[in-house]
Amino acid sequence: MSDDIDATPGHAAGAAGRRPQVVILGAGFGGLNAAMGLRKADVDVTVIDRRNYHLFQPLLYQVATAGLSPAQIAMPIRRILSRQKNAKVLMESVQGIDTASRAVVTDNSRIGYDFLVIATGARHAYFGHDEWEASAPGLKTIPDATEIRGRILTAFERAEATRDPDLRANLLTFVIVGGGPTGVELAGAIVELARKAIVRDFRHIDPSSARVILVEAGERVLPTFPEKLSAKAKTQLERLGVEVRLGAAVVRCDGDGVGLADGQEIAAASVLWAAGVMASRAAKWLGVPADRAGRVVVDERLHAPGLDGVYVIGDTAAVKGADGRLVPGVAPAAKQMGKYVARLIKAKLSGSAIEPFRYRDYGNLATIGRKAAVADFGWLWLSGLPAWLLWCFAHLFFLVGFRNRIVVFLDWAWAYVTFDRGARLITGREDR
Repeated sequence: MSDDIDATPGHAAGAAGRRPQVVILGAGFGGLNAAMGLRKADVDVTVIDRRNYHLFQPLLYQVATAGLSPAQIAMPIRRILSRQKNAKVLMESVQGIDTASRAVVTDNSRIGYDFLVIATGARHAYFGHDEWEASAPGLKTIPDATEIRGRILTAFERAEATRDPDLRANLLTFVIVGGGPTGVELAGAIVELARKAIVRDFRHIDPSSARVILVEAGERVLPTFPEKLSAKAKTQLERLGVEVRLGAAVVRCDGDGVGLADGQEIAAASVLWAAGVMASRAAKWLGVPADRAGRVVVDERLHAPGLDGVYVIGDTAAVKGADGRLVPGVAPAAKQMGKYVARLIKAKLSGSAIEPFRYRDYGNLATIGRKAAVADFGWLWLSGLPAWLLWCFAHLFFLVGFRNRIVVFLDWAWAYVTFDRGARLITGREDR
């Protein structure tokens, strides 16, 4: 192990002669908002992430379906925090947390903390069948997105090259497991890719004949939305050409396709996973109990049980809202938690107190395809074109960086007029 970085922890108020050390694990929505919320505080902030970029995850499916390139939805963490003098960034992988001596253990260092904010997000969950991941990749990172994009585009290329009708049908069948927002977005985008963007690019196949099958174990898609909007979403998917299978639990998943609990078999060369997530290993690092999804059960101030100065936010935390239900694992919730923890740390340093965390639900949006989306604001429900326009502007607004917003807007405008998807590159594979 290399030399320690600030390895000696202090009391939460800071050891004599130095400023309190705030360590933030993860530079997603929660971690970044916590860091930026401390920009004027009399503390030193260390942001640790195993990647050097912040990812706008809600648009990741657009990279996976060739609508956007990775650089349009990501920005270097150092650039985002470059003007924040009290913040530094380390690209490290966390191996554990020594809560007794108040230090984060990484591949190369021990970083002491007075306050620790864990915002390490979530990963794919295969419900005890981790072996399915090789056949059905999930969508959480840029490498995931470029891998999925490669699989989708390669399927069309292989279908063009083969003369075997059975193999061609298999290659042109795409199964998405999971009817939540990611699954719905992927299904709609693949249909549009096949029927609009590449329909004239091939000579031996008709891309528009591709089958896109959305498999959901529950009784409706988008189960977190009101039932009426779920029904509208299903209708819009079917109008696009997606085959929706409800009440269809997957019991087999491999390179040949999927098997369903009712005995049905779906032969498909491409299976994509959007059925579940599991929180990071934060609970194990801290030695505290976790819920079924691996999330740390925190109190109303996002405090990890029994650990002074340790806070867990975003997808890694299980916290109940004012209505008694768990706060959803969405970007607005993570942002609110990050801002709240920054306020809480400043309050503790000043000896004051603030109110418990309260999640403000500003609405729920999901896109299905061109002019197709649903929006739930509690007091107002929207579907179709109005919801789609609202979804577009909301995502542009929350993109990090003015340049990103302009570039994405221009790409979307061009794609809308021409049906073109310019990021149709198969990368990361060796030539054969």
